[in-house]
Amino acid sequence: MSLKILIIEDEEKIARFIELELGYEGYTTTKAFDGRTGLELAETGEFDLVLLDVMLPKLSGMEVLRRIRRTSSVPIIMLTARDSVVDKVSGLDSGASDYITKPFAIEELLARIRTALRKTMPEDPGVLSASGLLLDTSRRTVTMMGNPIDLTKREFDLLHFLLKNKGLVVSREALLENVWGFDFTGETNAVDVYVRFLRGKIDEVFDIKLIHTVRGVGYVIKDER
Repeated sequence: MSLKILIIEDEEKIARFIELELGYEGYTTTKAFDGRTGLELAETGEFDLVLLDVMLPKLSGMEVLRRIRRTSSVPIIMLTARDSVVDKVSGLDSGASDYITKPFAIEELLARIRTALRKTMPEDPGVLSASGLLLDTSRRTVTMMGNPIDLTKREFDLLHFLLKNKGLVVSREALLENVWGFDFTGETNAVDVYVRFLRGKIDEVFDIKLIHTVRGVGYVIKDER
């Protein structure tokens, strides 16, 4: 099940652009073009994050933010052409999770979304599982039905991140950022190479389908048992 993001933006071309980019990253999106409609959707729908423009018809973004915060702690990233310190402080003080000024690079927005969503994730339970596989983060061990699996550090970290997001499609970009780091300068197909390594040690050896490819997006671990 993909994460759901509500886009409240009155400029329809911008909203459509964001919708397409988020869809490519595996998110499910809903759009609203005015503050009142956006507030109604935010109050009745179950969203994992809200992208909220400040300058909206019918109800301002700041007012939408304040009303949402009366009943919900959902992450809210403000989108605005305003870049003054006063506007940013006002938004953050009213409960915004983050603030990004237009025009923005889509890569920056995606990174801010991932950061905001990570803060809502439950703490790592220590032992993660899927389809009979167990990963112990404290001991850094992996077993399948009691059989140990020898992984390199990179393979372990990649498997760990996929398991933490079990059931969610994780893009290659997100994997590179979280497993390899922001300063990674190697080949862009590194994720695909290491997924093949993991499949060779897990899927092929134990005859299961643990790591699934979502074409054009990334990878997901599904619990098949």
